[in-house]
Amino acid sequence: MTHKKVSLNGVELHPFNSEEALLDYADLYKGILVAINAEKILHATDETRAIINRNVGYCDGAGAQLALRQKGYTDACKIPGCELWLKIVQRFYLEKSFYLVGTTQQIIEETVTKLKKDFPAIQIKGFRNGYIKTEEEKVILIEDIMVKKPDVVFVAMGSPKQELLMEEMQRCHSAIYQGLGGSLDVYTGHVERAPRWWIDHNLEFAYRLIKQPKRIGRQIHLIRYAYWLATRKL
Repeated sequence: MTHKKVSLNGVELHPFNSEEALLDYADLYKGILVAINAEKILHATDETRAIINRNVGYCDGAGAQLALRQKGYTDACKIPGCELWLKIVQRFYLEKSFYLVGTTQQIIEETVTKLKKDFPAIQIKGFRNGYIKTEEEKVILIEDIMVKKPDVVFVAMGSPKQELLMEEMQRCHSAIYQGLGGSLDVYTGHVERAPRWWIDHNLEFAYRLIKQPKRIGRQIHLIRYAYWLATRKL
């Protein structure tokens, strides 16, 4: 079981050596699972570092994996968040209950329908879209979670908004929490993920750039991250 955290630009993450190790840890200790990639390490602020370091950061991208391996964790594995949440469902759907928050009403409903089709015995205790516009709506959501007591809560709202909401939930109800970002859009077929070859060769970022050229403004900063790796500044 991996307990040690490794600091990369002040961002602390667990060098899990397998998906199973992460799932075992989450099941035993509960908490909020936060995906860490090169962008989150590169653009870390005091606020985002604090959020990540209070919770369970895991290696979501090749950039984070390379940095861990530089620090001697040669068996550290990459665990994409858009795959991890389904691994959690696959492992626990016969014994744990679930609650989903996030994205649009259409996509959250499509997600629940697809989950019930893919995992017929799954227990989904509640769900709602991610457009929480008032404090009252947030209180109602947290009270519903406290009453229904799901074992696993997925929140798809983007960082750091989803982590801040999950921390409020966690203070009222202990569970496994995971932020999903845009994973539900991929699961329901509204967004295409890179083909397997690109993923396996750590080129998913390049595929996404080809599909969405406007991302160049974000990804140009990865040159600085590559420099940090080359000069071992992490």
